[in-house]
Amino acid sequence: MFFALDGFLFAGWVVRIPAIKHQTGASASTLGLALLGVSAGAVITMMLTGRLCRRYGSHAVTVVCGVLLSLSIALPAQTHSALSLGLVLLVFGAAYGGMNVAMNSAAVDLVAALRRPVMPGFHAAFSLGGMIGAGLGGLVAGGLSPALHLFFLTGIGLVVTALAGPVLLQHPPHRADPAPAGAGKPAERLTGRARKVVLLFGVIALCTAYGEGALADWGALHLEQDLHARPGVAAAGYSLFALAMTAGRLSGTTLLERLGQTRTLVAGGVTAGAGMLLGSLAPTAWLALLGFAVTGLGLANIFPVAVGRAGELAGPSGVAAASTLGYGGMLLGPPAIGFLADWFSLPVALTTVAVLAGAAAALGYGARKTAHT
Repeated sequence: MFFALDGFLFAGWVVRIPAIKHQTGASASTLGLALLGVSAGAVITMMLTGRLCRRYGSHAVTVVCGVLLSLSIALPAQTHSALSLGLVLLVFGAAYGGMNVAMNSAAVDLVAALRRPVMPGFHAAFSLGGMIGAGLGGLVAGGLSPALHLFFLTGIGLVVTALAGPVLLQHPPHRADPAPAGAGKPAERLTGRARKVVLLFGVIALCTAYGEGALADWGALHLEQDLHARPGVAAAGYSLFALAMTAGRLSGTTLLERLGQTRTLVAGGVTAGAGMLLGSLAPTAWLALLGFAVTGLGLANIFPVAVGRAGELAGPSGVAAASTLGYGGMLLGPPAIGFLADWFSLPVALTTVAVLAGAAAALGYGARKTAHT
C-alpha cells in the first residue's frame, strides 16, 4: 500500500506540471531548474534516511514519510513563480526520497525472508499507483484546478497512511541488522568490493531513474506541446507508461527466476532504448504513446533489481547509496532536458533517455560476475 501510495501521489503531481508551468509563467529551462527541487530534496535526505532506518526501523520511518509526503503534495499548486515552486518542491522531494529509501529497505528485508526475487512486485505496486494517479489526473485535468486536485490527493494520502500505518507498525522489520546475502556478519558500512558493487548498481539505477523522471516531468508536455495532443491524452501518456511498467514488474519475479539478473537487465535496457527513440521522435501522439509503453516495459525491472541487489549487500546503507545515485538521474534529468529543449527541441532532448537506457544494458552485462545467476 505504501509503494502504491508513493506512485499515486507522485503521478498526481506530474500530470499537473503543464498547468503549474502555465500558472508560474516558467520557460522550459526555468521549469527544469524548479523541477530540480524534487530530486535535490530527495538526494539530500536519502542517506540520512538510511541512518534513521537503522536507528528507528524502516517501518516507522515509512509511516512518518507517508504523512509528510501526503501533506507536501498540496504545496506546488500554491506557487506563482518558478523560484517558489522550486522551494516547495525541495520539501516534497525530501519526503518522497525518504519514503523511497524506507519502504525499499523494508522490502529488501522481506525479499530476504521469502528467499525469492520478489522486489519487482513491490515496484509493480508503485507503478500501479502511478497509473491510477495519472489516470485520475487525466480525468480531472480539464475541469478541476491543480490546487483542488492536489488538496484532494492530500486527503487520500492521509487516509491511506492512517489505515496502513498502524498495521505496518505492529510488525517489526524481519532483520534489524541486515547482512549481505551469504555473509555471516552485518554490513554496517560499505567497504571494499561491496562498495564498488553498490556503486555499479547505483549507476545502473541512475540510468533508469533518468528515464522515469524524464517521462514523468516532460512526457505530458511533449505530447501536448510538440504533438498537439489534448490535455487528457497528454496526461494519459504517463498513465500508459505506468501501466506498462506495472505489467513488466508483475512479471519481474518470473523473469528473474527464468532469465537471471544479467539477461533481465540487458533485455530491459535495450527494449527501453528502442521504445524511447520511438516515443521521442514519432510524428503522431499515438505512436509516441506506443513508444512510452515500450519504454515502460523495458525500464520496469532495472531499478528494482539494482536497488534490491545493493540492499542485499549492505542493508539500508546499500539501499540509500544506490537510491541516492539513482535519483541523481532525476537530479540531472529535469534541467538537462530543459536546457536541451531550449537549445534544440524537446524531442531531441528526450532521446538522451534512449542513450542512458543503452548504458544501463551495457553496465548490466558488465555486472554479470556480481549476480547470483
